[in-house]
Amino acid sequence: MFYQLYEFNHAMMAPWRATADAMRLAYANPLNPLSHTYFGRAAAAGLEVFERMTRRYGKPEFGLPETIVDEQTVQVREKIVWRQPFCNLIHFERALPKGRASDPKVLIVAPMSGHYATLLRGTVEALLPHSDIYITDWIDARTVPLTEGTFDLNDYIDYVIEILHFLGPDTHVIAVCQPAVPVLAAVAVMEGNDDPLSPASMTLMGGPIDTRINPTAVNQLAKDKPIKWFQDNVVMQVPFPQPGFLRPVYPGFLQLSGFMSMNLDRHLTATKDFFEHLVKNDGDAAEKHRDFYDEYMAVMDLTAEFYLQTVEVVFMRHALPKGEMMHRNQRVDTTAIRKVALLTVEGENDDISGVGQTKAAQTICTNIPEDMRMHYMQPDVGHYGVFNGSRFRREIAPRIVAFQRQHSRRAKPVGRVIKGGKQA
Repeated sequence: MFYQLYEFNHAMMAPWRATADAMRLAYANPLNPLSHTYFGRAAAAGLEVFERMTRRYGKPEFGLPETIVDEQTVQVREKIVWRQPFCNLIHFERALPKGRASDPKVLIVAPMSGHYATLLRGTVEALLPHSDIYITDWIDARTVPLTEGTFDLNDYIDYVIEILHFLGPDTHVIAVCQPAVPVLAAVAVMEGNDDPLSPASMTLMGGPIDTRINPTAVNQLAKDKPIKWFQDNVVMQVPFPQPGFLRPVYPGFLQLSGFMSMNLDRHLTATKDFFEHLVKNDGDAAEKHRDFYDEYMAVMDLTAEFYLQTVEVVFMRHALPKGEMMHRNQRVDTTAIRKVALLTVEGENDDISGVGQTKAAQTICTNIPEDMRMHYMQPDVGHYGVFNGSRFRREIAPRIVAFQRQHSRRAKPVGRVIKGGKQA
């Protein structure tokens, strides 16, 4: 009944949250003399902190209406081009000049690990000037009726293969964090079946390919607990009146509490700083806090079967690096990958996927030619910095673009010139 209790508590807090928001507006109104005093600013700041801590954050928007292509501003339109019960495929359609040569077609597979695909807004924004971008937009499991069936790791791999078939030849795929395993598995299955629509390249970023290497706190939890513990303690049924009523899920609010507990002191400090920025009328710093936590606090439920299978296969059995992973009735053989170029990217301070876990893909994909593989480790960034932020835009994104252009099956090979950072 824990999920039901959470929903009841959220509903019970609604009038208090509305009252706090109304009082905040009153204290912050410039016509109110108190708004110009320390007391008024502190009261408004405290009320906003309370309202934000008790609200449910909805799915954010990408908010990318335009980009720069060839030093010119062009309009961008989000368009859903492929639909399944648990995923939509979004195309960021750019209004390019007629006759301009097409850019590489890139599929970004977003994590299905609690946050929405908009967590990769910065990734999309950085690559959009150079690439024709598609991204998987995973659906909150609590909104999917039971009549739509189940969704597990095998279905995830099937979705990736179906999308690559939909996009056609010479597609480049990028997997950020959790999907590194299913994307690598999907490519291995396609190559094992001699599929002509296998991607031209795959980029794996901060993913748990082999969690035996430099295990993190997340990896250790899965190692210390049996799968039965996860079934009994984190799997719950969606409560009424949600569309997914009675569907067994790993709830988003449990995932969020786990995320925050890993760096609780950092989040408490950020909240205190936010309060002080509001009191000091430091609007820019306060807005940065709002933007980050509007994204960070927006979470979605995962189907129980997908979550439990991922925990068991990836974090407990380490089936992929051991060569024991199965997709349906077919063994996932990473040595079958021969024609797909491989780029792996890690962050030096990653506390989610430890250093070396993603690079392990280079070891198990033994038959990819040396001139079709590259590893890059970005200094001084954590997990989030692998796919977002200034260092991603300045150091990582250009390498991804160059790698994809070099290994496009329509292009002639060109020499690589990589400076800075650490690479192998």
